[in-house]
Amino acid sequence: MLFKEIHLSGIKSGRITLAFRRWQMASVKSGSLLHTSIGLVEIRKIGAVSENNITDKDARNAGFASKEQLMKSLTRSGTGTIFKISVGYHSADPRIKLREQTDLSEQQFSDLKHKLERLDNRSRQGHWTTKTLLTIKDNPNLHAIGLAKLTGFEKEWLKLNIRKLKNLGLTISHPVGYELSPLGNAYIKMRLSKNHGKMDE
Repeated sequence: MLFKEIHLSGIKSGRITLAFRRWQMASVKSGSLLHTSIGLVEIRKIGAVSENNITDKDARNAGFASKEQLMKSLTRSGTGTIFKISVGYHSADPRIKLREQTDLSEQQFSDLKHKLERLDNRSRQGHWTTKTLLTIKDNPNLHAIGLAKLTGFEKEWLKLNIRKLKNLGLTISHPVGYELSPLGNAYIKMRLSKNHGKMDE
């Protein structure tokens, strides 16, 4: 579930407390947390609603000037059930604090290495994490198409899986391209030191 930046700022300030989506089936659950540019947004309640039961107040609480404006937005979304979703700002993104780490204990290093190995083992692409991290390290801010060419991975697959590295605090996404976070650089440096300057897969 994605939000426009203007709506995210309203959610953070508390001005926006509702969202409406037209889906074939609900894609979020009550109590779930969404990672966004402002931090974590909580889905507090979700339920199907008919157009007749949507009020102008609902529309304003969702960041629209009127019900008519909201319905035009939903019409552009195609067909499906309209869902009324209660949302609220939860907290800062914990990945930001995580990615700023520069000193890793042996246990932290081991835990990260194990998580990356698990991602490798679950992927049909095999050992992709080390290759991707090193490519990003050597080519900061390179767009996904360029990274895909260098790694040999399909672009959309790569973007999806770089997000998994980001969730571990290892990478930072930019409007164009990516870079290793301080944690990502610390991990690579520690792994190189343990392997005498070489990166095993």
